[in-house]
Amino acid sequence: MSEATAPPVTETQAPAAEKKPAPKAKEAKPTIWSRRDFFTNFGWVCALGGTLLAVLYSVRFLFPRVIYEPPAVFKAGYPEEYPPGSVSTKWQPEFRTVLIRRETGEFYALFMKCTHLGCTPVWLGPENKFKCPCHGSGFTRDGNNYEGPAPRALERFEVTVADDGQILVNRAKKFLYESGEWENSYLTV
Repeated sequence: MSEATAPPVTETQAPAAEKKPAPKAKEAKPTIWSRRDFFTNFGWVCALGGTLLAVLYSVRFLFPRVIYEPPAVFKAGYPEEYPPGSVSTKWQPEFRTVLIRRETGEFYALFMKCTHLGCTPVWLGPENKFKCPCHGSGFTRDGNNYEGPAPRALERFEVTVADDGQILVNRAKKFLYESGEWENSYLTV
């Protein structure tokens, strides 16, 4: 090209040698995951975790809680372990049963479930009674109700002697006071 055909240089245009270089843009640091990758992976982890929990609960459903209940029949030790006139709360935490020996030597076992709403009565030795902590029902040492909202006496379990001489309490066989069954609930040793 000749000089005659070249465009004229204006004042606003500076020659290339005089131009300042444009500032460089900051380079992005390389990351392991982009934001999109992170949320995609998080979604997959949540979906797989939910599926795993559903499978675990489905397997747990196949094994009912019935197998975790304590046995209906248990041995409570030898009669010599219980002095006459004693109330033994030894079996209350595990079997919800209190074993009582009268002064005459007879044994009976009370089911520690209040007949009002099912709370567990506690033995108050100095007062010689069972007291329900939920609503205040009171029961005598024999299991009769005498105060509070409980509508009837405590239930008794069958007590027998096992082959080895230990006391055997059968929680599957209950005796009710109002049915006149308490006379059959004593074990005389």
